[in-house]
Formats: sequence, C-alpha cells, structure tokens
Amino acid sequence: MSRVEKLVNNTRRKRYEMASGKALTIAEYIIAGEKIFLTHTEVPPELKGRGKASALVKAVLEDIAEKDLRLVPLCPFVAAYIRRHPE
Repeated sequence: MSRVEKLVNNTRRKRYEMASGKALTIAEYIIAGEKIFLTHTEVPPELKGRGKASALVKAVLEDIAEKDLRLVPLCPFVAAYIRRHPE
C-alpha cells in the first residue's frame, strides 16, 4: 500500500469500510449484546488479489479487540484469516 488506508466503522450501514481511491472494501456485521458477527466481506473486482481483504480484516479484528467484543466469524474469509493468523 502506498498510503495508510483508514478503517471506518459505518454504524448506520452496519459495516466496516476501507477506501482505496474510489473503491470500497467492506466487512458487514451484526452486533448482539457483547458479540459481533462478521457476516460478509467484499472486495471490488479491480482490487482482488492485492491483499485488501486481509488488510481490512486485520484492522477490523483490532477494532473488535479494543471494544472487547466477542467475535463470531460467519464469513468464510474471516474464519480462514483467523486460522492463518491465530495471534
């Protein structure tokens, strides 16, 4: 990444967002009590294969940890990311 991409928690749309130019990588969620369910991750076709989804999920997991929420990874990409990065 040539510049630091900022994570935005769009609570109105219930998703995390990370912009790359005009393109938006997203991770949708549902919060229920102390749990957050990550339900879907989406990367625009023009950004696929550039590590954008991994960068997004890493930032999202850091935000979830800071908020002391319990993660339920329903999205297959998020679950695979956690298996590859257990820390």
